[in-house]
Amino acid sequence: MDNFPSIQSILDDFIQHMENNQPISASELPDIALYMDQVTTFMDNRLEHSKRYEEDKILTKTMINNYAKNHLLPPPDKKKYSKDHMLLLIFIYYFKNILSINDIQKLLTPMTNRYFKNTDGLDMSWLYSHIMDKEPLQAKRIGEDIRQISEEASHIFPEAPKEEGEYLQLLSLVALLSCDVYMKKQLIEKLIDSFSFPENEEASKKKR
Repeated sequence: MDNFPSIQSILDDFIQHMENNQPISASELPDIALYMDQVTTFMDNRLEHSKRYEEDKILTKTMINNYAKNHLLPPPDKKKYSKDHMLLLIFIYYFKNILSINDIQKLLTPMTNRYFKNTDGLDMSWLYSHIMDKEPLQAKRIGEDIRQISEEASHIFPEAPKEEGEYLQLLSLVALLSCDVYMKKQLIEKLIDSFSFPENEEASKKKR
């Protein structure tokens, strides 16, 4: 395994990468409406750092059409997408790695109804900025948690032979991180299931 980076160096690089690549700020988004090709190009360029593989696509036309079909995204205005559309797409991008389309719809429908194209002070940019401004602090907390979990994982098999030690450390670290993600995902789902969403209840009544 001499040709591969050590677990510690991977962790250090990831934490630095995470802290250096902050979410898109609302001020970075163009104030003019964009066509779909322009939207996908912007998102792909700006979120390129989050790709696992170079050929991965951050956002495609098919994805956007599916989001609209599932009522996650309001329809474009004359085939153009506004800044509010872009902000919604960023939320969807982060949520879709953890939540089902149904859960994302439950969570975002009230936000869309209340803040999308709202001109009464509290708008999508205001809401997005207040949430994303906390991301640097959250990245720091996550980095500290990762280091602590890694330290614990490195001591689970102290008697393991050297040739097995790195694999067992990797296995332990992935298991502990996966447990962390699994429990947090369950909590997120519990929060969504337990919350009363007036907009969603009203939509259900109309379907009856």
